[in-house]
Amino acid sequence: MSSLRTLVRERRPEMVTAFLSDVRDMVVPGRTERHGPLPPLLISMTLVTGLVDAFSYLVLGHVFVANMTGNVVFLGFALAGAPGFSIAASVVAMATFALGAMLGGRLGARHREHRGRLHSSAAAAQAVFVAAGVILAIASGGAPPAGYRYALIVVLGIAMGIQNAAARAIAVPDLTTTVLTLTLTGIAADGPLAGGGGSKAGRRLIPIATMLAGALLGAVLIRHGLGYTPLVIALVTITAGAIASRLLGRADPAWVK
Repeated sequence: MSSLRTLVRERRPEMVTAFLSDVRDMVVPGRTERHGPLPPLLISMTLVTGLVDAFSYLVLGHVFVANMTGNVVFLGFALAGAPGFSIAASVVAMATFALGAMLGGRLGARHREHRGRLHSSAAAAQAVFVAAGVILAIASGGAPPAGYRYALIVVLGIAMGIQNAAARAIAVPDLTTTVLTLTLTGIAADGPLAGGGGSKAGRRLIPIATMLAGALLGAVLIRHGLGYTPLVIALVTITAGAIASRLLGRADPAWVK
C-alpha cells in the first residue's frame, strides 16, 4: 500500500497535467486535432441525453428514451408486477429507439466518408422529432394522458436512436453520448492504481459530468412546473450543433474523414 501511495505521489504532477490536457482537448480542441470540433458537438448531444431522459422518466413514467439498458431492467420489473413500471412503455421505447437507430444507420451509410455531414444530417433529423415532442408536450399539459404519453415516447425514442447511431458512426473515443458504464470502467481499470497506463480521466469525466448536468437541469425545471422546457433546451442544442457541424465541415477539413 505504501509503495502504491508513493507511486501516486510521484506521478501526481504528470497526472494533473494529463487531466487538464484531456479536458482542454475535449472542450476546446485545437485546429490540428484529429476529431476537430466533433468532441464538443458530441458533448452537447450528451447534455441532450440527460435532458430528454429526465423528461421521459419524470413526466412519462418510469421509462427512458435514450438509455435502453435501463428499459430492459424496467421491462423485467414490469414483467414481475412491480408497481409503477409498464411493459408497453418499455417495449414501445425500445422498438422506436431501434427504428431511430436504423434511420441513423442509413444516414451513416450515406455520409460514411464525411463525418461533418453525418453529424449535421443526423442532428437535423433528430431535431425534427424533438420538435414534434415539444409540440406534443405543450399540447398535453403537465400530465400527459396515455395517448400523448405514447406519442411522446415514440418521437423521442426515434430521436435518441438517430443520435446514438450517428455517434457510433462518428466514432470519437469515449463519446457515445449515452452509455457511461464503460466510461466509468475505463477510468478505474486504466488508472495507475489498477496498474494501467493512464485512465484518460479528463476526457472520460466530461461526458459523465455533462449527462449529470443535463439530468439535473431537466429535473429542476420539471419540479418547478416547466415540464416541456427540457425538450426546448434539447431542441435548441441539437439545432445549434447541426448548424455548427454543417458550417465547419463545409470546406472538407481533415477531421471529417
